[in-house]
Amino acid sequence: MESYVQLDQNLTVTELDESIPLTWYDVRQAPFEIYGLYRPATEAVFRRIPAEVGRVTSEKVDKLGQECPGGRVRFSTDSPYIAIRARFRAVGRSSHMTMVSTAGFDLYCDGEWGSRYIREFRMPHDMHDRYAQIIHLPEGGLRAYTMHMPIHSVVEKLEIGLQPGAVLKPGAKYRPLAPMVIYGSSIVHGVAASRPGLCYTNILSRTLQVDHINMGFSGAAKGEMNLARYMAQLPMSVFVSDYDHNSPDPEALHCTHFAIYETVREKNGQVPYIMVTRPNYWTAIEQRDAVLERRDVILESYLRARQAGDR
Repeated sequence: MESYVQLDQNLTVTELDESIPLTWYDVRQAPFEIYGLYRPATEAVFRRIPAEVGRVTSEKVDKLGQECPGGRVRFSTDSPYIAIRARFRAVGRSSHMTMVSTAGFDLYCDGEWGSRYIREFRMPHDMHDRYAQIIHLPEGGLRAYTMHMPIHSVVEKLEIGLQPGAVLKPGAKYRPLAPMVIYGSSIVHGVAASRPGLCYTNILSRTLQVDHINMGFSGAAKGEMNLARYMAQLPMSVFVSDYDHNSPDPEALHCTHFAIYETVREKNGQVPYIMVTRPNYWTAIEQRDAVLERRDVILESYLRARQAGDR
């Protein structure tokens, strides 16, 4: 690896230059605002669900609930650069996912016409449990920013460094709606997105300018009722059910799909409820019959709800 780095300087990741003057801030403190996570100011790690909910759901959900896909930090500053210091309790590494996706953060500038990608914070390839990095901003002035948190790692601490004396204020506000709650498989979790901001829930959130809560659990979204009851009591403007890919078979999907709908609808009588089927009908040729069975289960839930008067 080192020989290639010497050949192509684009592969290098330089350490944070300690000569750059920085004032460090803990993102758990105001005026930073953290979205998409469970009690981020007080939990030991940035997590999406309470530990007690994870434990009674499944071992996998318990572990994945400590990851922070969909987690966002919002703030405004006129600093000409933004640095981070991140410390991890666990770092996800996989042959089919980039390190920037599993353990990286990416930065967007929020304006009147939406959010614009700036770049990602890159870590050394041999990073173990912490790293520090900086982004030099192309434009000056006071601007609002969103920083997306890693998809597949457990973040213990995150600090943001700014030029000493720089203005620091709260970030841009989302539209005055409750969050979108999106439940599902690795597709929702964001697995194999090249960086955190490209997880589909984050794309939706930026496009609609609506807060969201990512309830994706890679390989572990089985439609468990303990988790369904927890999600049902969350504030929401819409609920998306997208866990078809993780349900073991059509029979298991049939046993859980309408039950989750009833659980969420009981607490949220008027919010839109979206049922999503697995998207690989044309590519999973060898599984075509099972895919059709699964689609029929979800269509049955939809028709059953409509026949009961749900609009």
